[in-house]
This record gives sequence, structure tokens and C-alpha cells, in this order.
Amino acid sequence: MNLFDLQGRKALVTGATRGLGWGMAEGLMEYGAEAVLWGTSAKVYTTAEEFRSRGFACQGVIADLSDRDSLNAAFAESLELLGGTIDILFNCAGIQRRHPSEDFPLSDWDAVLEVNLTAPFELCQLAGREMLKAGYGKIINIASMQSFFGGFTIPAYASAKGGIVLLTKALCNEWAGRGINVNAIAPGYMATEMNRALLDPANSRYKEITDRIPAHRWGGANGEDMKGTCIFLASHASDYLNGAVIPVDGGYASK
Repeated sequence: MNLFDLQGRKALVTGATRGLGWGMAEGLMEYGAEAVLWGTSAKVYTTAEEFRSRGFACQGVIADLSDRDSLNAAFAESLELLGGTIDILFNCAGIQRRHPSEDFPLSDWDAVLEVNLTAPFELCQLAGREMLKAGYGKIINIASMQSFFGGFTIPAYASAKGGIVLLTKALCNEWAGRGINVNAIAPGYMATEMNRALLDPANSRYKEITDRIPAHRWGGANGEDMKGTCIFLASHASDYLNGAVIPVDGGYASK
């Protein structure tokens, strides 16, 4: 058996129109999975079409993770597109808001927690119900270095990502013995749109962060450094791994 073969597996990937979500969705499909991609605009349809033009089985669904009715409707549509089965859930979508903590607006706090923590929990719950019926499933959440370190001017993001770590462990405790693997990836500093403010060399944090990374570089903008871990966690290769949070960070957390 090829431990990393995903042929016949049905996957749902949120935040899949760019950056890490796009790259991880590509990795799943390269190893044989059929995927439904979620995005917030019609760009998700063109993204799915581009993947189909390369021979992948792929559909796009518009979903607003800040709106629970939209999320539930999108999940129902996705499940139908996948033929009533979901084997893999990747919670990749996320938003960022930056303010000094003493000035952080509660409206931004609410927005970040809704998209980055509550929506992933609801998707874990919706997908988990389907997976529990089948006695099999792979749920992969996206944590962050800020799950461990807290960061600067991002109290809502850090709190949400810290919550993702413990959500992953809590679901593992309940579902590991019922056939579902729940794990998380903690990306290090990636050269994505979300980190645009930090990527400016004029920002003193850019040099501070880069100097701390033993690999001497930031992770790729399109998820290329995430693919291997993504495929591993979605495949039979990780069948005895549960409740883990794997840093993919160029060694940042080790220094």
C-alpha cells in the first residue's frame, strides 16, 4: 500500500483561493484526492476551473465564514458535490487585524474569533458527524507560531490560534477512538498576503524574525513548504498520529 495515496478521498479545503490554502489543496489533488474549495468570492470558481484544466477533480463554493447560515449552506452544497462523503477537512481560512492591544476594537476581536476559531469548530462538528458515520476521517486545522508566542498587536489572532491548538486536542480526545484523526499544522512565518506588513524590510520586525529562522528564509507564499505535511496528515501515513500540532517553521520555534 502506498501510505500517501489519496485516490478516492473527498476533501474540503477552506481559504483555498490563494496562499497556503491554495498550495495545500493542490497537494491533496496531486496525490489523488477530489476537492471542494471554499472562497469568499467568485474567484473560487476560476481557481477550481484552473485546477480542472490540469486534470484534477475540483469544484468551488462561495462561503462567508463570518456568517453561520452561509457556512451551513456551503457545507451542505459541498457535501452534495462530494457525493455525500467527506474524508478530509482542511481548515485553512483566516483573517488578521492589527492594533495595539490597548486600542484593539471589540468589533475586530469578534470578527477574528468568528472566522478563525468559531467557524473551524463548526466545520469540525459538521464534518465530524459525517466522518463518525463512516468510522474514518482526517481533520487538519491550521494553528500558528502565535499559538505559542502571542505575537505583537494581534491579540485576537493569537487567542484564536491558541484556541485552535486546544480545540484540536479536545476533538482528538473524543474522536481518536472512533476513526477520526484530528491534528494541526503550525506554519511559521510565510511570505503570504496576510504578512505583507511584516515583509517590508523597513519594518524592524522583518529582520528580527528572519534572523531567528535557522533556515534563513520565510516559507513560500503559495504553500509549497506545507504540502508534504498536508499530504502526510491527510493520508494513511498518519493513522496513529492524533492531537498533534506540527510546526512547519524552518526551525523558528527551536531557537
